[in-house]
Amino acid sequence: MTEHVVVHCTFERHAAAILDVFNEAIVNSTALYDYQPRTLQSMAGWFESKRAGHFPVIGIEDADGALLAFASYGTFRAWPAYKYTVEHSVYVHKDHRGQGLGRTAMQHLIAAARQNDRHAMVGGIDAANAGSIALHEGLGFKHVGTLPQVGFKFGRWLDLAFYQLLLDTPAHPVDG
Repeated sequence: MTEHVVVHCTFERHAAAILDVFNEAIVNSTALYDYQPRTLQSMAGWFESKRAGHFPVIGIEDADGALLAFASYGTFRAWPAYKYTVEHSVYVHKDHRGQGLGRTAMQHLIAAARQNDRHAMVGGIDAANAGSIALHEGLGFKHVGTLPQVGFKFGRWLDLAFYQLLLDTPAHPVDG
């Protein structure tokens, strides 16, 4: 059995590895609705937005410290009444898919969302991404809607499915 370590990702240690995972997904899949690979400079802004929003970036490393998977969340919508809702993402390095790493990363992300008094986690998933959909359903996420033909990549229209998990937090939500 391979040993895996759960870590909190940092720009200094993990930006290049996360960038590699992002860029592979951009070039070869519809997991990200981007066209062009991202730059290391863009990762500085990505990590800064996570830091400023107190949003976790949870990684799964092997025993040698190589990043195999990561999950994070961020702002769902930028209006105050959405403060208890986050939009999350989870990615697994192409060479390590199907080993339960996405599930492990998501379990830790869900725990972090509870600890941070979030109430709803929302994932926007390409409707053809059966693996991600199965992962989310296995963790208790429910399909709450699909937006047909909102993306266009690889010469075809893409449908975006939304999956949501409602948490039992916060104990005492407040307006404002």
